[in-house]
Amino acid sequence: MNAPAKLAGGSGPLPGSPAAPPASPPAAAPAAPQAGAPATIEPRRMVAFICMVFGMFMAILDIQIVSASLAEIQAGLSASADEISWVQTSYLIAEVVMIPLSGFLSRAFSTRWLFVASAAGFTVMSLLCATATSIEQMIVYRALQGFIGGGMIPTVFAAAYTVFPREKQHIVSPVIGLVATLAPTIGPTIGGYLTELFSWHWLFLCNLLPGIAVTVATWMLVDFDEPDLSLLERFDWSGLILMAGFLGSLEFVLEEGPTNDWFDDEWIVLFTLIAGVSAVGFFWRALTAAEPVVQLRAFANRNFATGSAFSFVMGIGLYGLTYLYPVYLARVRGYNALMIGETMFVTGICMFLMAPVAGRLAARFDPRVLIAIGFLGFGLGTWEASKITVDWDFWELFWPQVLRGLSLMLCMVPITNLSLGTLPPATIKNASGLFNVSRNLGGAVGLAIINTLLNDRWDLHLQRLRESVVWGREQAEQTLATLTAGMAPLGSAAEPAALKQLEAIVRQQAQVMAFGDVFVALTALFVVLVLAAPLMRRPPRAGAAAGAGH
Repeated sequence: MNAPAKLAGGSGPLPGSPAAPPASPPAAAPAAPQAGAPATIEPRRMVAFICMVFGMFMAILDIQIVSASLAEIQAGLSASADEISWVQTSYLIAEVVMIPLSGFLSRAFSTRWLFVASAAGFTVMSLLCATATSIEQMIVYRALQGFIGGGMIPTVFAAAYTVFPREKQHIVSPVIGLVATLAPTIGPTIGGYLTELFSWHWLFLCNLLPGIAVTVATWMLVDFDEPDLSLLERFDWSGLILMAGFLGSLEFVLEEGPTNDWFDDEWIVLFTLIAGVSAVGFFWRALTAAEPVVQLRAFANRNFATGSAFSFVMGIGLYGLTYLYPVYLARVRGYNALMIGETMFVTGICMFLMAPVAGRLAARFDPRVLIAIGFLGFGLGTWEASKITVDWDFWELFWPQVLRGLSLMLCMVPITNLSLGTLPPATIKNASGLFNVSRNLGGAVGLAIINTLLNDRWDLHLQRLRESVVWGREQAEQTLATLTAGMAPLGSAAEPAALKQLEAIVRQQAQVMAFGDVFVALTALFVVLVLAAPLMRRPPRAGAAAGAGH
């Protein structure tokens, strides 16, 4: 397969594109730009890449845009509280299996046809989700939507680091970094608006026209590489089954564990065993099969291995905080989906403004310094948020969100550049899937830990506060007397009503204290990443990298 020569970059149509004339020898293996000559990005390729980025945006956005309106979907489909969670869980399980598999499929079918199939299938499944009449149909359609659409995410990352010259990657890397982090951040905002103004069906119908446009544009414009169908003859079916058992079961355990008392639930125990056995088999097949579904050799590169670990933690910060703030606003402040979205929009604006700045900084400064500054900003934001009270509103959450938005972009761009930008082109497609699945698993692990911490610390603080709210405590008795006086019109029911209100106040205070503890734990985690930033190797300067890689 001669893909590396074609991926080196250059102007003019590539061999294998529908309208390309027969290639002359120089065009078949374009040379690197001459010394001192500025590298250029062909407009056709840039437009094709932007279309692919938009497809990735839809696939990532669809996770959070739906999570903001699960209550409305539950009512529309007459589903139970246990059933409605599977609208998200089925999507995430299917997507986490597809992301690492996409590297093999992209090499076998080419970037063009994998992305066309993913975009078209995602669009069709969106239509079916919008027309679902039962929770069973919705779960099946969401699983197919996540599996098919998951192929778009790592394919875009791989294209960014194989199609464009290395000295121009500081232009394209902020684009994919912005999309990968902005989509889940603004999901609650968009979901809240669509549900409030129209109905939950528009959470899926909004994908139709963009999905068709992305499918057609990708089919017409993308010609980055050629398929290698001979890979299918050696497809490792047992490796695929083991990978699905490992990642799918792990995702299920992480999603359902916090709400089902972890190993007190027999299903959690069963799927933990399946995940463990499948993991052993999967890694054995990945290391011994002639053509494994996922090649792990990219982890031999220290920057990629360390960068994937950083991406894992960044997933905790990205998805964990996108979850924490809305939960606080809904449970404590009583906000609806639209009000939560309007409050959370601050982070999205900061990320959008920071993206081009992060790209320029990444091209001029040691990326390890930017990573350290980014995680330090994360830590400052969560430390500030640890002072949270029941009265916090938009302005109290403003600066923590500003720090989060700026820090996400400062982390994402250099981490992606260090992880994927220094790998040989032949390994990037597989590495991109591994890099993206590490971020998704980080988010899943982070949410599981956050929910467990919230529940445990809530119980602890509730027990401590109850010890202070007993007969004989002067302040507690005064508060109860004040509440009872305020409910005097209820007559004999005033004191029981006051006791019930006092209990609600105690529970609310305990819950807010639990939120503060979680923010402190996240602060400690981000500080550790600041100290670990020097573990990555500083890459060669852009000009030297370009000459070596191209």
